[in-house]
Amino acid sequence: MKPTLPLEGVRIIAVEQYGAGPYGSMFLSDMGAEVIKIENPKIGGDVSRQTGPFFLGENDSYFFQTFNLNKKSLSLNLKTEEGRKVFEALVKTADAVTNNLRGDQPEKLGITYDALKHINPKIVCGHLSAYGRDNDRANWPGYDYLMQAEAGLMSLTGEPGQAPARFGVSMVDFMTGAVASLGLTAGLLGAYKTGQGRDVDVSLFDVALHQLSYPATWYLNEGHVTERVARSAHPATVPCQLYKTQDSFIFLMAMTDKFWDILMGLLNDSVLSEDRFKAVAQRRENRDVLTQEIDRVLSSHTTEYWLELLAGKIPCAPVYDLPQAMNNPYIRDIGMVRKVPHGENPDMEILGNPIKIDGQRLSGKAAVPMGDTTNEILTELGYSAEKIATLKSQGAI
Repeated sequence: MKPTLPLEGVRIIAVEQYGAGPYGSMFLSDMGAEVIKIENPKIGGDVSRQTGPFFLGENDSYFFQTFNLNKKSLSLNLKTEEGRKVFEALVKTADAVTNNLRGDQPEKLGITYDALKHINPKIVCGHLSAYGRDNDRANWPGYDYLMQAEAGLMSLTGEPGQAPARFGVSMVDFMTGAVASLGLTAGLLGAYKTGQGRDVDVSLFDVALHQLSYPATWYLNEGHVTERVARSAHPATVPCQLYKTQDSFIFLMAMTDKFWDILMGLLNDSVLSEDRFKAVAQRRENRDVLTQEIDRVLSSHTTEYWLELLAGKIPCAPVYDLPQAMNNPYIRDIGMVRKVPHGENPDMEILGNPIKIDGQRLSGKAAVPMGDTTNEILTELGYSAEKIATLKSQGAI
């Protein structure tokens, strides 16, 4: 018997597109929620269906598939009178409405709690925007990279003396999507207990700023300015950075005295064992010299040799490029690549969900064509075939 997923029976309407919102709601759909994705037929649905360079037939792409597994698609124009009626009928049956629109749009579209509570007092309305809905930037468009820039994250990324750098992928989008889904789930739990829904707001900027974490706390309380350190090193703990081997680099993190002592036993080098490196504070004070000495020792052998010697004893990792990371046997051994058959590619593979339920990875079904479940959902809501045809002719669906 197929195991029950924790969010089975939860219906979520998602007014979303592109990355952050769809990434977050896919966690919910993977865990069993019925996520109904609203796609405007006037503009061809979610813009990421046309995000290249790799496509899967007409109006579909690998980019779109990455963020929309297990969801339904309702072709619906919320800005039409008849489309609004369909939406409100759906709200009566739903537990939550989530969106990742610009901050001034939810109120204009009538998808806030105040606009919907007369239809369903238990509805939870999640809002993921660039800068929030309650300040003078509410109508500003915004994207991940802008948040990395203004929140100070780029200033901490890259090598000293070089231009600030962004993360290799849109981590602010993904973190905000995950935080938004956490907030929405908390809102749902509250609604189940009290019978009353609410608005839950998350913004890209707030989440990006929150990721400054302890450097922000250090600055706010002690005026300490954390700066970039060579070799992607930790600002305070040594050794914790890239080190040179005979053929490439290895990342070592001997973060405690315990790991330092183990490392010294494995490297068996008289210079590294000197008293000037014995304590955490001494290693921090002598970071540059220590880097040279560790480089000297590790350069005597290949990265593969050191990984075989150190792995499992000292926190360490190879520095892989994208092909190496994807061809690492370990990721398949642990089930982090899942096969998701698609009509245009029956062997399509996508990374697995990092959450396990009852020790099992979550499964995935390919994202459906735009509007694929429109008739199914409208029929459930009581619309006849004739009425559905009329809605289509009116441009509502």
